[in-house]
Amino acid sequence: MLRRAVLRFATDRKANVAVIFALMMVPTIFLLGMALDYTQALRKREQLNAAADAAAIAAVRPAMLTQTDKDVVKATAEAVFAAKANLAGLSATPTPTVSIVDSGLARTITVSYTAQSINNFPGVLGKQTWQVNGSATAKASSAPNMNFYLLMDDSPSMGIGATATDISNLIKYTASAYQSAKPSQECGFACHQTNIAHDGGTMDNLAIARQRNITLRIDLVTSAVNQLLNSWSNCPQSGISGGVMQCMAALNNTTYKAALYTFDLGLNELAKLTTPSSAGAQVSNISLMPVAYQNCVVPTTNCKTDNGTDIAGALKSINDIMPNPGLGSNTANDTPQEVVFLVTDGVEDKIAAICPNATFASNSRCQQPLDTTMCTTIKNRGIKIAVLYTEYLQLIANPSTGIQKTDQWYMSWIDKYDQPTSSTGKIAQNLQACASPGFYKSVQSGQNISDALKDLFIKVASSTASLVQ
Repeated sequence: MLRRAVLRFATDRKANVAVIFALMMVPTIFLLGMALDYTQALRKREQLNAAADAAAIAAVRPAMLTQTDKDVVKATAEAVFAAKANLAGLSATPTPTVSIVDSGLARTITVSYTAQSINNFPGVLGKQTWQVNGSATAKASSAPNMNFYLLMDDSPSMGIGATATDISNLIKYTASAYQSAKPSQECGFACHQTNIAHDGGTMDNLAIARQRNITLRIDLVTSAVNQLLNSWSNCPQSGISGGVMQCMAALNNTTYKAALYTFDLGLNELAKLTTPSSAGAQVSNISLMPVAYQNCVVPTTNCKTDNGTDIAGALKSINDIMPNPGLGSNTANDTPQEVVFLVTDGVEDKIAAICPNATFASNSRCQQPLDTTMCTTIKNRGIKIAVLYTEYLQLIANPSTGIQKTDQWYMSWIDKYDQPTSSTGKIAQNLQACASPGFYKSVQSGQNISDALKDLFIKVASSTASLVQ
């Protein structure tokens, strides 16, 4: 009887679903509880990772990079982490471990943590908390102290009209000035010729440009340097007077000095290395090279040929002036980094016995793209070179004015160096090779030279923090 009852119970299938459900409830509840607690722990880990990121970045911002007391840097990172890591669902706010490694001007910060996420189902997992951990690493270089040697081309070619309209007006008004002596003497260059009687008329080309309010490239360069040293209205930090250089010095908490030079056949000193404001007081003295007939440097009168630009010679002269660069830190016995800022149209025009890779005009006149040999010499000393190329373009008047003239000299001697375009030809290639990596920019006629010079300076002077991990 008992045996029959047991057999019926064992073979009965009427309640098997309930039995199976009851048996599966235990692992299902276990897995559900573990999933919920694990998901919560992952969410807390993401939040804590964000706190570690913020702490690491805060410790390598410019103000911290100048801080030599590592305890202060560590306390800053810990405070930022604590403010963001005070999360509900943790057994306690974790205390991070902050590692600081300095190498020269570079600093690497690692912020790591271990925390306990409280479990909602401690009985299921057999423990009250779930451990989570993570880390963040940030690296940045402090902005170095720098000396900037501004080297501005003031040769006659910088007297080109700033825009096509300016070029047209120059040709128009200089043509009328020379009708009595040389009717074909239309000139797109506002040359500062002191011997104006030779060509007829009552004014030289520069005086005509000034009288007619024609903007020249030298004017754009002067405006750009003025913004750099004297006046910039867009500094992101309030209360800073001066130009871009003073603004960036305040933002980067560093020291900048500036020297101001122009060059043509030689180097012309406007300001020795000094404060940006003192150098800025000399910006108004940037002017076109004064020349006699055929671009001979005043007071020379025995001129054999036009010439007026020795870029390599100016670089050699500035190299003789500049000291060897330091690291630019504030440590004892260290010295600033040294930077040459070259603004030019990139075409040399000088008397030379040897003129590599170039054509010659008469009397050993050498017209060629910049010979980069001296650039290499300077960079090998550890000096940086930044180059702003004001592109050398053909002078063609605006057809809308009814005046159109092809510059035959340009086509004969320069055009081949501007092929396939002025932005990619040999002139541009050599100037880019002269510049330190990343420190090259070019602008065409009519483009904003002030913005280009500002952007180039900020690129040289700035440093940014970045998350490594």
